[in-house]
Amino acid sequence: MSADPSVHADALHTALREAAPIAPLTGRVEDLDLAGAYAIAQAGIARRVAEGERVVGRKIGLTSVAVQRMLGVDQPDFGVLTDRMDHSDRGAVAVAGMIAPRAEGEIAFHLKRDLAGPGIGLHDVLLATESVSACFEIVDSRIRDWKIGILDTVADNASAAAFVTSRTRVALRDLDLGTCGMVLEKNGALLSTGAGAAALGSPLNCVVWLANQLGRLGDGLRAGDTVLSGALVPLTPVVRGDHLRLRVGGLGALDLHFD
Repeated sequence: MSADPSVHADALHTALREAAPIAPLTGRVEDLDLAGAYAIAQAGIARRVAEGERVVGRKIGLTSVAVQRMLGVDQPDFGVLTDRMDHSDRGAVAVAGMIAPRAEGEIAFHLKRDLAGPGIGLHDVLLATESVSACFEIVDSRIRDWKIGILDTVADNASAAAFVTSRTRVALRDLDLGTCGMVLEKNGALLSTGAGAAALGSPLNCVVWLANQLGRLGDGLRAGDTVLSGALVPLTPVVRGDHLRLRVGGLGALDLHFD
């Protein structure tokens, strides 16, 4: 099968809308490379925008060195966030219509200035960030049984499904994101813990990487964007009725129910 972006974007878009996963692209699509996988993702977002969705930011994935090694890559990836993915005002996410959702705890950046590479550094991210918040990201692979390689997840918009950010937002100058701790509870029991250093040493480094990567592609982050900076705790599968609570040092707590 050829690496025609339109063909595979159509297949992934149908999988999204019908909650019917497809076989992995890796090993099935000839000559597919990372640039081709991003082209598929871009074509998929164009379909969503044509249906009325609005781009509101980006998400960064594969920020853990352990996960990078598992997938045989040496860098993170990224996807696009749309307004339909944002459940922040609801406090709940419906799993109906998803395939096999998983949730992870992150720190979200809320930008007040445009940010585009090349040449972006930590100081630029500090100046461009209005505030940060605790965040849940829900990922849901449109690839059957989560049997994904780097090309699969990139083509599938980094497995993005939904996100929820906390109402509490804090200025970056009041936090040390590299050392801030994170605790995730599921249905009242401690599930996992993490720290900002789990994401490329600091979530700030993740946003630096994203801004420079987008700049190389002729794109950038925009004022008003939300940027999910990468998981600080392991993914956890979720089903209807589950309740998660995330606590982040300096950012308070965030609760999320799955309907």
